[in-house]
Amino acid sequence: MSTTQAALPRAAPREDRLARAGRATLSEQLAERFAERIRQRLLSPGTRLPSVRECAARHGVSASTVVGAYDLLQAQGLVHARPQRGFFVREAAAPGRVAAGGAGAPGAAAVDVSASAMGHATHPAAGVTSPGASAATETPPRPVDATALIRGMFRLRRGAPPSPGQGTLPEAWLDAPLLQRALRRVTAGAGAAGWLSYGDPAGDLRLRQALVRRLADIGVPAEAGQIVTTVGATHALDLVARTLLVPGDAVLVDEPGWAVEYARLSRMGLRLLPVPRGPEGPDLAVMQALAEAHRPRLYVTVSVLHNPTGASLAPAHAHRLLRLAEALDFWLVEDDTYAWLAPPHATRVAQLDALQQRTVYVSGFSKILVPQWRVGYVAAPPALAERLIDTKMLGTLTTPAPLEQAIAWCLEQGALRRHAERVAALLAAARARTVRLAREAGCRFVTPPEGLFGWIDVGADTEPLAHLLLDEGWLTAPGTLFHATPRPTTLMRINFGTAQDARFWQRLQIHRAEDRKRGG
Repeated sequence: MSTTQAALPRAAPREDRLARAGRATLSEQLAERFAERIRQRLLSPGTRLPSVRECAARHGVSASTVVGAYDLLQAQGLVHARPQRGFFVREAAAPGRVAAGGAGAPGAAAVDVSASAMGHATHPAAGVTSPGASAATETPPRPVDATALIRGMFRLRRGAPPSPGQGTLPEAWLDAPLLQRALRRVTAGAGAAGWLSYGDPAGDLRLRQALVRRLADIGVPAEAGQIVTTVGATHALDLVARTLLVPGDAVLVDEPGWAVEYARLSRMGLRLLPVPRGPEGPDLAVMQALAEAHRPRLYVTVSVLHNPTGASLAPAHAHRLLRLAEALDFWLVEDDTYAWLAPPHATRVAQLDALQQRTVYVSGFSKILVPQWRVGYVAAPPALAERLIDTKMLGTLTTPAPLEQAIAWCLEQGALRRHAERVAALLAAARARTVRLAREAGCRFVTPPEGLFGWIDVGADTEPLAHLLLDEGWLTAPGTLFHATPRPTTLMRINFGTAQDARFWQRLQIHRAEDRKRGG
């Protein structure tokens, strides 16, 4: 039986209530709270602050206190007022230029690169945004954007309750003794003397040989010469883009998809062509139309346990996708970040192409081992692999051999496989509990719950909900983050491993009910 709203607490415990007996006035304390979030980019440029009435109710102060706080923020150049609309976070002035109203004052908010800044998208996705939602004529307010989400994850205190918006596994699931054992093994060996000079630009040979065996296990044939190691999977994707693309090129991307990828490609001056992503894969009819009209150079996708939907590419769909890439002459870049959490024999396009003509395969270890071990790799056709090495040398020269050799040891000993099996069991149990909590809270799964992430419809616009929940310490990932063209949506991505706290779902229910009451 689900928890009734009447039984839910009316307010979450908070450690940061305004101090009525403090040295600073309530307006000064409230202004500083907002200013800190603006400086930390947890409130990005263009974000609308809560209305005076809403903010007063939320913090238990008078409307005049809120007006005073907003006036202070405006005087500092952090926000500006729009008649009849409210207060909005300012953008910083461009170098050499000061915007009217003090945008260039000390402490002004820095311009944030996020999906909201992208005007290159030409095709809005269908079928994933809530009914009735439509693209606005101007960028909607964004209380949390791509970089804010990442910064929030970096600021999570060690030992603090996990938040549903996290992109990593819970710390308790990771195996610190395994990592210590692996490092001791490689530092005790004779090979440590080789660390005194630059390593192989392609990456540590021992790791690349171990990766050949790992790729064979998932049906992707490769040789060591086709593999280039990187500083994590994100670096691998960046390496591929900088090798194959120039500013102005068009790139096909999934929508919904990962906002960091949108932001990264946009910053490179590329034109994004969003393709609706369904349970079986991309909408191939839309992809064909876009490819014929814009002649993209590549398509970046997560084939297995897609972020944020959790869906995986169907075999027949993969065959048709490869044929389309061959016919319209674009590369397929396959981001297999969640490979170790995937079911056996999951379909990858690199299996069909055998890394010979059209496919580039990217993966890494931070999602399964530990986030700080930034070791990734890219496997590609031989000629492209040589070009990737050239690009890598221009950016990082080489990558750290000790960490690469430690991961090689984990692969060789079967320790990583056993660790992944244990994590998969923990994730399955967490997923079952989180699915139950989400459904009891009145949420609906848009795609079948699989892998690390769930894609849910909460029944209310998740942007303002994200702002309210962030006030209470819950970092969330609202659905607008995952659209190349931001729009209001009732969708949200949750991490099954970090969304098991019933208190989060209780607070979500309360804020959703209050939102409906305000709207009604």
